[in-house]
Amino acid sequence: MSIYREYDIRGIYEKELNEESVVRIGFALASKISGEYVAVGYDARSHSPILFEYLVRGLNAGGKKVLGMGLVPTPVNYFTNYQEWNGITPSASVMITGSHNPSEYNGFKITVDKAPFFSEDIYALGRECEAMTMPKNVTRDVTEIDAVTRYVDFLVSEFSHLKGMDTRIVYDCGNGVAGVVTEDIFSRLELNTKGLYVDPDGTFPNHHPDPSDEHNLVDIKKLLAESGDIAFAYDGDADRIAVLTHKNNIKGDMMALLYSMKMDKPTVIGEVKCSQVMYDELEKRGCKAIMYKTGHSNLKVKMKETNADLACEVSGHVFFKNRYFGYDDAIYATLRMLELVHDGIDLDAELAKLPEVFSTEEIKVKTTEHEKFKIIDAVKELLKNPPADFPTIKDIIEVDGVRINFENGWGLVRASNTTPVLVTRFESTTLQNAKLYEDSINNLIILAKKSL
Repeated sequence: MSIYREYDIRGIYEKELNEESVVRIGFALASKISGEYVAVGYDARSHSPILFEYLVRGLNAGGKKVLGMGLVPTPVNYFTNYQEWNGITPSASVMITGSHNPSEYNGFKITVDKAPFFSEDIYALGRECEAMTMPKNVTRDVTEIDAVTRYVDFLVSEFSHLKGMDTRIVYDCGNGVAGVVTEDIFSRLELNTKGLYVDPDGTFPNHHPDPSDEHNLVDIKKLLAESGDIAFAYDGDADRIAVLTHKNNIKGDMMALLYSMKMDKPTVIGEVKCSQVMYDELEKRGCKAIMYKTGHSNLKVKMKETNADLACEVSGHVFFKNRYFGYDDAIYATLRMLELVHDGIDLDAELAKLPEVFSTEEIKVKTTEHEKFKIIDAVKELLKNPPADFPTIKDIIEVDGVRINFENGWGLVRASNTTPVLVTRFESTTLQNAKLYEDSINNLIILAKKSL
C-alpha cells in the first residue's frame, strides 16, 4: 500500500511496480472511468515503456481502449484531455513518470474527467488492487496519437508574437522529457537559445532532474553567466520550472507576482509555503489572494472551485487558467515568462521593488510515516499554551499543517504527504527574527515528539 500516495502512485520499478501490481492498477482504474478511452504517455525512464504495456493490459482487461502518445512531458499528457482525436475525447489520462525522483522510481499521475485523481480515491484504488485477483489477458487495444505535434502547434500559435525576440535564452532539460518539445517550439519561434542536457535519458547522467535543489543548477548558472540573459530549468517530467536571472533564482511565489502583472485583477492561489510578500502585494494591487494546501492536485481542485486565474507552488509548479487549461506546465510557464520580457518588463527591477524579507528554503525534518501527522497534532495542542519564551502569536492558519503568523513574519510546519518528513519554512523582515522563529518552532517540534 506504500506506493499509493496523496497525489499519485509512486514506487521502485520491479520491487513495487511490476507486472502484477501494474496490471491490477490498470484493471481497477478502468472501473473508475466512465468513458471508453484513456490517453497514456510516459517519461524517459528505461522501464516506462514496459510499465506502459502492463498498464495497457489492465486497462484493456477492464474494458477501456488506450490512446498511446509515447514519450511525452506530463503537460502534454494533461493537454490530451482537452483535445479531440479523430472525434474521440479521452475520459481520462495516465502519465507514467517518476517525476524528479531517482531513476529506479516510477509512477502514475492520473487525471479523470479533467480533474486530478488523488487522495482518498488513490488510497481506495490501492485497497481494491490488494484484494483483487489478476485479470485475464485480453487483446491489446492501443491507438497511437501524435500528442506532441498537436501540443507544439498550439504553443507556437499562442506565442507567435514572440517570434524572433533577441533575448539570449539558456535552459536545462536535465535529460528529462522537456527536450521532446522545447527544441521544436524554440526553433519555430526563432528564439535565441542554448540548451543543456536536452536528450531524454532516464538514467540522468549529468545531474538529478530537480531544479528546486540548488545543487542541480550549477551548470545552467554557469551557462547563464557566460552567454545568457535568462535561464530556465525543468524537472524530469517538465511540470516544474526554475527561472533564473543574473540576480535572482525566482521561486514560484515570486513568479506568480510577475505573471499577474499582465492580468486584470486576477484571483491567485498560493500554498502555505508562499511568502507573505506575495499575498500582501496581490491584495495591494486589488487582486484576490487565496492560501491553500501544498500539492499540485490540491491546487488544481481549488482553482476549479474558485475559478482562479493562476496558482503557484514555491517549488516551481505554476498553473494558468488565464489563457490556458488550469494545470501545471513548465513549458507554457517558460513562454509566459518570455512574454513578460518581450513586453518590456525588467524582472529583476520588479523584484527589487518588493519589501525585503529573509526567507529560508524548505527545511526537512526527518520523522516516520506513522508519526508525522501525530507530531503536527501535538504542535497544535502545544500552541494553545505555548512556552513562556515563545514569540508573540498574531494568528494561526491550519489549512495545511500549522502556519504561525508573528509580529514580523511567520513560521510553518507541515507533514509532507509524500515522504516521512516534516517540512518547515520561516520568513521575517529581519534575519534575526527569522532565526528566532526557526529556533522556537524547532523547539516546539522537539516537545511535540516527546509528548507522543
